[in-house]
Amino acid sequence: MKSIIIALFLLAPLFVSAQIKSGPMLGYSDMKEVLIWVQTEKAAQVSIRYWEKGDKTMHQTDPIKTEKAQAFIARIIADEVSMGKKYVYEVLVDGKKINVDYPLEFQTQELWQWRKDPPAFSFIFGTCNYVNETETDRPGRPYGGADEVYAAMHAQKPDFMLWGGDNFYYREPDYTRTGMIHRNNHTRSAKAMQPLLASVHHYAIWDDHDFGPNDSDRSFPMKYTSLEMFKMYWGNPNYIFPNEGITGKFQWADVEFFLMDDRWFRAPNEIDDHNKDYWGQKQMTWLLDALSSSKASFKIIVNGGQVVSPAKILENMANYEAERTLLLKELKNRNIPGVLFLTGDRHISDLNKLNRLGTYPLYDLTVSPMTAGKSDAFKQDYNETLVEGTLITERAFSKIEVSGPLKDRILNITLYNVKGDVLWTKAIKSTELK
Repeated sequence: MKSIIIALFLLAPLFVSAQIKSGPMLGYSDMKEVLIWVQTEKAAQVSIRYWEKGDKTMHQTDPIKTEKAQAFIARIIADEVSMGKKYVYEVLVDGKKINVDYPLEFQTQELWQWRKDPPAFSFIFGTCNYVNETETDRPGRPYGGADEVYAAMHAQKPDFMLWGGDNFYYREPDYTRTGMIHRNNHTRSAKAMQPLLASVHHYAIWDDHDFGPNDSDRSFPMKYTSLEMFKMYWGNPNYIFPNEGITGKFQWADVEFFLMDDRWFRAPNEIDDHNKDYWGQKQMTWLLDALSSSKASFKIIVNGGQVVSPAKILENMANYEAERTLLLKELKNRNIPGVLFLTGDRHISDLNKLNRLGTYPLYDLTVSPMTAGKSDAFKQDYNETLVEGTLITERAFSKIEVSGPLKDRILNITLYNVKGDVLWTKAIKSTELK
């Protein structure tokens, strides 16, 4: 009996060690470091052990203690990496390896500049992700569904995923710090999502439902808490205005992504003034300057709501006339090549193309929703910018592949339904956007 008691005592730490609540999730990838995000069930020491594929030389990060005040989240930097490599990794909680039944892999970006053509790569883009919760959802038919979309996206083997806003949905009980943590935890811990989080790098912006209530704007009193939550739960590499919204930028190969915030500076929709703020002067100035100095083959502006469509419905930028007019004018006046838009919010998917006199057309790919409720297209959606055959009113996601030599890159868009069936494709050449 004594030997049994001793054995149980020695094994006790295995039984009480904190386990993972959600993640691991890969954040940004660069040439010299990668961010890995992990959330534990309770306070614990978390570290990452990793090695290059084909090389068993082990590296291990210093342990980070997770704490309740930060929702038991560890944001871990793997910084003993080489450029353009793929790695296998393990998560250690209180020194014990956590076993999962799906791959744990990350990659670093390649140094191609001045050496060769940029590498081909692909990414997933989607918006409007709703995970049901009976206690807080509205009565009636569940608004969310189609969890199979996560597996369909993962099966595409993208290099990264770009979440375009409404990545989860705050409900009425959520407008405290405790409530916001609960909502983030509930969505992020969805079981079906975990394999996608663990081996695909993730970048994000927000829109109204993961900023505040429906159609929320700069007046939302909890917006600083929303910002705190975004920075805790996502792994973006930077924030242009550290204490004002989520505006940021990153690069993958020869493509630059401009992550816009259409909530922090935004005036209420109800104001009847065509000069009202959408992105706001500070953010607009940064964007135009950053685009002007960019040498990227494609300059992709990621925004919560539609930009190119002229339809003055819902929250399209067309309702903010002065800013949209300024944006279009400056893109032409500054002769900025390679610009296109990725947008969401509308619960429909489509491709809009705005032909411009004396310069190249502007494309705007809207992909929505992934798992949230579907919507019907409005009459105004059938306008002169809509590309025929691209308007879809079922749940969907997109895969975007970039390939070809530096001077003739091709961006290939494929829209899929939640089962991974192709809905339509469109190829855009960099030479067309000059």
